[in-house]
Amino acid sequence: MKRFTLITVFLLGVTFSSAQDCDKTLTGKVIDFHDGVPLKGAKITFNDQMIVTDTEGNYTITNLCAISYAFTVSHEDCNSQVVTINIAKVRSKDFYLEHHLSELEEVKVDGAQQNKTSSSQEETINKNIIERYSSGSLGDALREITGVSSLNTGATIVKPIIQGLNGSRVLIMNNGVRMQDMEWGDEHAPNVDINTAGNVTVVKGAGALRYGGDAIGGVIVMEPSKAPIKDTLMGKTVLTGASNGRGGAISSEIIRAYETGWFVKAQGTLKRFGDVEAPDYILSNTGVFEKGISASFGVNKFTYGWDAYYSFYNNKIGVLSASHIGNVDDLIDAINSQEPAIIRDFTYDIENPRQEVTHHLGRLRYFKRFEKFGKWTTQYDFQRNERLEFDVRQSEELRKIPGIDLELTTHTITSDFKIDANSEYVLDFGVLLRYQENFADPATEVKRLIPDYDKYDAGMFLTGEYDINDNMVIDAGIRYDFNQIDAQKFYQKTRWNERRYDVDFNDLIIEDAGTQWLTNPKLEYHNISTTAGLNYSFKDVYNLRFNYALAQRAPNPSELFSDGLHHSAARIELGDLRIDQETSHKISLSLQKSSDTWGWEIAPYANIINDYILLEPTGVELSNRGAFPVWEYRQTNVQLLGLDTKIYAQWHHNWKTNHSFSIVKGKETDNDIPLINMPAPNITNRITFQKEEWFGLSASLESQYHFRQNEFPPNIDVFSVRRGENVLLEINTPPPAYHLLNASIDVALPLWKQNTLKMGLTINNIVNENYRNYLNRQRYFADDVGRNFLLRLTFNY
Repeated sequence: MKRFTLITVFLLGVTFSSAQDCDKTLTGKVIDFHDGVPLKGAKITFNDQMIVTDTEGNYTITNLCAISYAFTVSHEDCNSQVVTINIAKVRSKDFYLEHHLSELEEVKVDGAQQNKTSSSQEETINKNIIERYSSGSLGDALREITGVSSLNTGATIVKPIIQGLNGSRVLIMNNGVRMQDMEWGDEHAPNVDINTAGNVTVVKGAGALRYGGDAIGGVIVMEPSKAPIKDTLMGKTVLTGASNGRGGAISSEIIRAYETGWFVKAQGTLKRFGDVEAPDYILSNTGVFEKGISASFGVNKFTYGWDAYYSFYNNKIGVLSASHIGNVDDLIDAINSQEPAIIRDFTYDIENPRQEVTHHLGRLRYFKRFEKFGKWTTQYDFQRNERLEFDVRQSEELRKIPGIDLELTTHTITSDFKIDANSEYVLDFGVLLRYQENFADPATEVKRLIPDYDKYDAGMFLTGEYDINDNMVIDAGIRYDFNQIDAQKFYQKTRWNERRYDVDFNDLIIEDAGTQWLTNPKLEYHNISTTAGLNYSFKDVYNLRFNYALAQRAPNPSELFSDGLHHSAARIELGDLRIDQETSHKISLSLQKSSDTWGWEIAPYANIINDYILLEPTGVELSNRGAFPVWEYRQTNVQLLGLDTKIYAQWHHNWKTNHSFSIVKGKETDNDIPLINMPAPNITNRITFQKEEWFGLSASLESQYHFRQNEFPPNIDVFSVRRGENVLLEINTPPPAYHLLNASIDVALPLWKQNTLKMGLTINNIVNENYRNYLNRQRYFADDVGRNFLLRLTFNY
């Protein structure tokens, strides 16, 4: 009886389904949510049926029953949507798709990536180059870009230089956050793990106003790999071993993404190296121990999204023992000698002098897209940078106490709205509020180099692009920034009078502390930055860019307040309260040809900077540690003229050559004195063989020639205690030119399903050349790094 009842119910259900009304019709359009344009050729599928929209984006679906259907709507280059509709209640429905996947999916960096500006000179390195430098630093990888060099302190502390400018003039954006990590020090490397980036773009100059108006040198934009909008679990692990330093690195990343837009991502890096070696000797106390982790999660949909991100970075860095001089005679001997004064056996120990830096970064971000209008984004980020510098001090107990102990805490809120629904123009405007606190721990038992201070920043910007026609785009922008610094600083009364602050700044004194004055400088700066330019494409293969940028940069706390022995730099640094903001006028031009067989780019530029702030050696001063060179900040008007060029040729489908050349000339315009620390001209040539059929084989040989820097400021006379007379200290004289050969080879082996194993071998300085780089602060004391074999294994899963 029970079986009969079930059969009856089934037959009645079939009869009911067959008899129900299936003559319903659903009509509507498929529209680009971004700009309201109808999408031709969109596909709507359901129950093994497919409907395609017409030229106006219209669709009509007939013979529908009065039930609910799940429609899948898709279009080329769009994210698909699944929409459930009850036909008994709905007869008309418009479907919206997001047709701008560059904001949702990972951008493939192959020469067609979205530019950060329309008219500025810029260049991007992709994940393949980042993997090659997985065991190195951001500054190492950026040297792959024409016009980018580095200011080094040994092999492990690397600061990027863009067209001759570095430090506070180069802004670093890490996952949408402007890095605040005491970038003012010559030996302060960026506190970032390069493995967190999916690609890195360098904007040469101040054209990218949305990031900041004070980027006189340029902007470095690190962007992470984005989670795809689909159900997937993916990741990669990079293992690197190096012969020079006898160590290695491991970096791993994993992403879990969902079709709903939810994602979770985690990444971690561990690097450990011992003393690196020059061709003829070990560079003692040059080990490094780096740790970094990051994690993020959130929702990324085409109408809205949010995410939370956190990263932790810690780096313990040894500073070459021989570079820690005790007096000026040690420096004279080091410059005159061809070998470091201290050479020990190889070790992984990191002793004094050393640095230890820790950086915490947290970010909350939300965005919302508005139909046929634009996108609003708002963000809060928090950073805490802790810097410890340990000196070679007199007793064992004192050596455990850092000579410099700084803690920099930063809170930032940004919000911007991008109006981009119209195909002819884009407007972007936004605001910024920032509070920063620096705490200099007095427990170091030495005079604080940088004082306690509170810093307040506020800014607003407006930028726009207009497509005049299919070939020409013009862009322009303006930005205003307000900066206030409220400091509490002790000055020795003798130093106060020596610098004639008693004439100009006695109103800053708030307390008499015996041999010192306690002062409260409150300094304010108002900065205006503007940019304008054009991008013109013609004959399908040519592209012309022209840009003018006016930028102003307020002085950083080091330039204003430095007053004492900078231990890891082994020099006395003196700031100046009279220093005002810099003003830069930069004109850049770029003409580029790109084709399948060959291409080239020529990019000249001129940068006129009024009140340029420079740090230079001026003499020697006695302290209780001995005699040290004195470096002072001052302002002057300067001119930088430069040229970046590159060319490539695809001689055969397997053979390709790349060539690049960079030169920059910097001088003071008032007295025609060359600027200190200008990169020497350099030329790079590379030949590459590729054979995809041979497991993706790619092999290259690279030649780097660095000319001698023949333009440098005069040397200084100093008093030698040992000699009892003044002697010429050749502290500015550059070393000779040098030539390096490097080679690399990579193959990719399929493992299972879509998993691959990439194996790579790189050999740097193949012939083990002895050389010294003019922009390496340790060139006085030792040769640069010798031959280095690096083996990489990259697992993609």
